[in-house]
Amino acid sequence: MSPWTLIADASLLVQLVMLILILASIISWFLIVQRSSLMSSAGNSLTRFEQSFWSKGTNLGQLYQTQTAETPGVEGIFHAGYHEFAHLSDQESEPDAVMEGVQRAMRVAISREEERLEKHLPFLATVGSVSPYIGLFGTVWGIMNSFIGLSQTEQATLAAVAPGIAEALIATAIGLFAAIPAVIAYNRFAARSEGLISRYYTFAEEFSTILHRRLHNRKGS
Repeated sequence: MSPWTLIADASLLVQLVMLILILASIISWFLIVQRSSLMSSAGNSLTRFEQSFWSKGTNLGQLYQTQTAETPGVEGIFHAGYHEFAHLSDQESEPDAVMEGVQRAMRVAISREEERLEKHLPFLATVGSVSPYIGLFGTVWGIMNSFIGLSQTEQATLAAVAPGIAEALIATAIGLFAAIPAVIAYNRFAARSEGLISRYYTFAEEFSTILHRRLHNRKGS
């Protein structure tokens, strides 16, 4: 008996359960690699931009020209805030109205970034929570069929029921194989996403303070 032989000899329903779990595992691993790359890129981009933003002699206008509205991450948040600031300042709006518009624009950009970071995480959570039960269903079904077949034999021995139970237990093993990485990845990515979003809000608050100070200096002069 080998695992491949047990899978090949399993009932059609148990094989279907195994196939579903294997597909879920493959998709999960694809998302794990993709989300890991995205989170690392977002974190590195945020660190680089903060170093450039806080470096001495940095011209915000020139920094704004290097960004576009479609730029993801903190660059897009900065672009949205500075664009709204420049637009409302040219209209000679009240300082409070200018800052309210700036903060609203950055909140929208942060919400868009939060949606990008948390995309596909619910799928990982679903795989992590449901896969063990799907595997358990296949196991119960396989064991039930084994005992039904055992009842139809004249001599009930362990050798007669062992293959059926073994092939059924493989479904549970595959379910755990799909669930454990998905749960670990979901918890890790959710924590990293929360940390990045917190840093985005911190940057937005600091950027708002700088723009508020600049606005009042311009008004005083």
